[in-house]
Formats: sequence, C-alpha cells, structure tokens
Amino acid sequence: MTALPPRCAGCTCEAPAVTDPQFAVVAHGQPGNPGVLQPELEALAARVTARLGAPVAGATLACPRSLAALRGVRAIYPLFMAGGWFVNSEMPRRLTAAGVEGYAVLPPLGFDPALPALGADLARAAAAAAGLDPAETTLVVVGHGSSKSSASADATRAFAAALPPGFAQVLTVFLEEPPHLADVAPDGPAVCLPFFATNGSHTTDDIPADWGDRGPLTAAIGTTDAIPSLIAAALGRA
Repeated sequence: MTALPPRCAGCTCEAPAVTDPQFAVVAHGQPGNPGVLQPELEALAARVTARLGAPVAGATLACPRSLAALRGVRAIYPLFMAGGWFVNSEMPRRLTAAGVEGYAVLPPLGFDPALPALGADLARAAAAAAGLDPAETTLVVVGHGSSKSSASADATRAFAAALPPGFAQVLTVFLEEPPHLADVAPDGPAVCLPFFATNGSHTTDDIPADWGDRGPLTAAIGTTDAIPSLIAAALGRA
C-alpha cells in the first residue's frame, strides 16, 4: 500500500477505501474541513468502480492523504464544473506534491456532452413533483461564478445554452458574480438547478438561503444518480 502523509490537523479521515487504484475521481473539497467530503467521494468512486469493473479511488484537493493514495493511477476524472485554474494548474501542482505522476486528465464533469440532458430531466422531475408545467416555468441555472476568472461563468452558460427545450425560459445566475441568485426574480413559477459537482457548503447552505421559497430546488447535478455511469463511460474511453 502507498505510504501516506500524516493527517491534517484535526482530521479524522481513515485510510483510503481503495488501494492501488487504476483510476480516480478528484474534487475540490472544503479546505476548512478537509475530511468532510471524502466519504462522499469514496461512495461515488465505489459506484463508478461497480460500473467500470476497475478500481477507482475518490480524492479531494483539500486532503493530501487522499491525493497521495492516487500514485500509479492511469487517468483522473476531474469532478469540477469548469476547466479553470483548479483543474489546469492547482490540481496538477497538488498531485505532483503528493507524488502522483504519469496520469491522463479527462475533461471535467461540466463539459460532458451528456450533462445537459441529465439536467433537463432533473429539472422536469422537480417541476412535476411540484405540479408545475415546464412550458410555463422558468428554469434558473445557478453556477459558482468568480470575480477573478470567466471559466465558471462560461461553463455554466454553455451548459444552460445546451439544455433541451421545454421550459418557458432559462436564466443563468451565480453565487459570486452578477447576476446573483439572491437577486433574480422569475416572472411566474420557477425551478432552480445548481450547476455544482458536490454537496459542499454552497449547495447545502448558500443556494437554499439565496433561493428561498421561490420554487423547487433540485439536487446539485453532480450528485445525482446518473453521474457514476457517466463517469464510468468517460473513464472506459481513457
């Protein structure tokens, strides 16, 4: 088994669930609480493993121990919605620091061509559960956004533009740049679809608080049941 670095201060994470993986799914994680998303990533990786038939590990950039366990992987699937600084610069830097080399990097989740259809299905199901007619409902797609880079906004807008027709209109809003989710005022019924990869504080706290009671709020698209098969298909082509 790969020798792992010491745990971060205050971290209670266990040894990685998969040893000597062939592939990995890597997410951002929460720097202030490195271990919080590791169980979620490991559960996702186990579901991908079952579909792919090859060992897949889950890791976050916030957890050096999880990254060190990826030494020897053939390919990495970035569980990110955009191909910005974290995917192109910070992830390779942290993997190198953890001793991980010689791997291929696949396009991130947010760029997968199958994702818009999955998002539309998710939003339609939320509308139906609330008794709303999609043809008379606004779909609000919320992304992270950034004041420093356009990568997140560009990816969110590209996803929204690729959604199959069916809703009265589609609005694209953000948490960290205008137009902000908290300021949007849909005309009539609305459904909110978070264009996020994991269940971090943005999806569990910020989006519900900013959206309020304006209509149904779906799960973050990256946490839904179809995602493991989508990742397995991408890794199978690597």
